[in-house]
Amino acid sequence: MRAQAQTGSGKTAAFGIGVLNRIDSGRFHTQALVLCPTRELADQVSNVLRQLARFTRNIKILTLCGGQPMSAQRDSLVHAPHIVVGTPGRILDHLKRDNLDLSQLQSLVLDEADRMLEMGFGDDMEAIIGFTPDSRQTLLFSATWPDTIASLSQRFQRDALAVATEAQSELPAIEQQFIEASASERINLLSALLSQKQPASCVVFCNTKRECDEIAAALNERQISAIANAC
Repeated sequence: MRAQAQTGSGKTAAFGIGVLNRIDSGRFHTQALVLCPTRELADQVSNVLRQLARFTRNIKILTLCGGQPMSAQRDSLVHAPHIVVGTPGRILDHLKRDNLDLSQLQSLVLDEADRMLEMGFGDDMEAIIGFTPDSRQTLLFSATWPDTIASLSQRFQRDALAVATEAQSELPAIEQQFIEASASERINLLSALLSQKQPASCVVFCNTKRECDEIAAALNERQISAIANAC
């Protein structure tokens, strides 16, 4: 997939949910790699992924960027993390030293690929891709779509689905709320929230297909129209 989206548009959650769903926590291999242009963005992406993975057991996420001792990072790689997030230069350093094995990689994410090319990481990105299997899924995200990005997509993606968000002068503020509840309380709280807020549309994410079916059925019993779509 290739997607054109502004910074701050929620793309980390968009690719993160899909990447996490493909992880087999029982396989101790690096299964996903996210490349970012800067250490700050890599830290931010790692934090979002950890938040998304907090209800999934035993998924290890490791950040690899410059400015940190190579030896400490090498030691962390001995027990292969499921997901690695990092900058191209440091990732390539570990690959060349055989510290990082990408032979079992399933998902490769190029986050803000246009910035990575602008910062001169083009050769490093191509070298890193050379360490990955052809069977991988490649997700390319870019705020702009210059010829260099189009060329990168053509070389390393096959039949990529193209997605573009409409440009906005200012991204809307998103209010977030967290409610702690036991399993037995959730459906009643969800029903109350939907009745109070009365949204035009709403998406409810569940951990399992069974939960999707059960919650949709419970909402319909309460005269709240819901459809389970667990794929």
